[in-house]
Amino acid sequence: MSIIKKLASQTAIYGLSSIFGRFLNYLLVPLYTYYFTAAEYGVVSEFYAYAGFFSVFLLFGFETGYFRFRDKTGQGKDTTYSTALLFVLLINIGFFLLILASNQWLSAALNYADHPEYVLCFTLILTLDAIASIPFARLRAENKAWRFAGIKVIEILATVCFSLFFIIYCPKAYAADPQSWVTAVYNPNLGITYIFIANLIASCGKFLLLTPELKGLAWGFDRALFARLIRYSLPMVAIGFAGIINEMLDRALLKYLLPYDLHTNLTMLGIYGACYKLSILMSLFIQAFRYAAEPFFFAYADKSDARQVYADVLKFFVIFCVAIFLLVTLFLDFFQYFVGAEFRVGLKVVPILLMANLFLGIYVNLSIWYKLTDKTLLGAGVSLAGAALTIALNWYWIPEFGYVGSAWATLVCYASMAFISYSFGQYYYPVAYQVKRILAYIVLGVALYWAKQPLLVYSDWQPWMLSSALISLYLLTVLLFERRR
Repeated sequence: MSIIKKLASQTAIYGLSSIFGRFLNYLLVPLYTYYFTAAEYGVVSEFYAYAGFFSVFLLFGFETGYFRFRDKTGQGKDTTYSTALLFVLLINIGFFLLILASNQWLSAALNYADHPEYVLCFTLILTLDAIASIPFARLRAENKAWRFAGIKVIEILATVCFSLFFIIYCPKAYAADPQSWVTAVYNPNLGITYIFIANLIASCGKFLLLTPELKGLAWGFDRALFARLIRYSLPMVAIGFAGIINEMLDRALLKYLLPYDLHTNLTMLGIYGACYKLSILMSLFIQAFRYAAEPFFFAYADKSDARQVYADVLKFFVIFCVAIFLLVTLFLDFFQYFVGAEFRVGLKVVPILLMANLFLGIYVNLSIWYKLTDKTLLGAGVSLAGAALTIALNWYWIPEFGYVGSAWATLVCYASMAFISYSFGQYYYPVAYQVKRILAYIVLGVALYWAKQPLLVYSDWQPWMLSSALISLYLLTVLLFERRR
């Protein structure tokens, strides 16, 4: 259990920073949904969906490749780092120049010909974030979790502060005195552009804080090592791209597949995008776990008890995720106030998306089989199968069921990927996962969620009291069965 405690402590550091930072960022959701219309927020959701796709290509899977080869080469960790960093830097400079040259045409193709600044801002954000990913990977590999967490928190604090400045302070100052100094930095016609500008300023600040890590550029570029990195990492691009399809494609397709006019489609996209944010707690934990678990899985693979540890990690991971599912769904009448009234019609998708993210987390755990056995092509096949399922289900369900169909497509996709990955893993890298107990905890969580409404009808309890009792029942059940662990 000591090694699981170490992993838990690393996850806690990443998680606390992510939770604190994302909580601050999460407070922007009420800001955006109360100050902008659903259609305007739909534009923001659409661009963040596009950003997810490009971020995969701009990193080329070299983050995972760096973890794989930093301890496996005779050249040393520094050469592995510099080789990965130089390649990612060149790719992103080329990407920025390409988009800069075609910005007007691309903006018109996306129906934003009057706002080419949308594309330009996001291109800069994507470029800076992709280059920063390799220095962040080095910090994770060297267990510098506090420095990693500090930079992440500063980035999100900057996003929040500049969002408040541009969206709340500047309009009031401009309305009070149109001749004040605010006019030098504020144009009331830009509207949601300031959401992008705030993110861009934060990305620039993060990049500056990481400049000490960029000294690795001087450590050289090893061609033989690069060939090994590219062979290993290219399948990770397919895996990452498939993952983004599963996570983001619904928000990219809603604008085009919903059977209404453009404004209505953007409105429904905005509602779905805002309600998707209510699954943030589950996403936070999965992200924090990923930061800690990926280097841990590689570093611990040679230990004699590695497979038993991996099995325990998955079980406790699911226990925690089910608790998050119950916390959000049982207290959804509280969490709904984090979005504007116009957006609350979409709250029915929140439980579906939370459960989808739970299965995504299970898949993240199960994916160690192809990373540790270098079967990344097979791993890519699993991810691409999930992506194909996502595309097909969204194509058929969005016109029929709207964004609810997108939510169900996400759940079906992640559950299918977890099952397929488990099946492959038991063949190539068998781990004795406690499948029956894991499924029992998931079923218990769903049953307690469904039990709330009937129990409210037949009892005199206040909703918050009943919700507290149900989540306590789950925790007591876990304590009963896991008290020795």
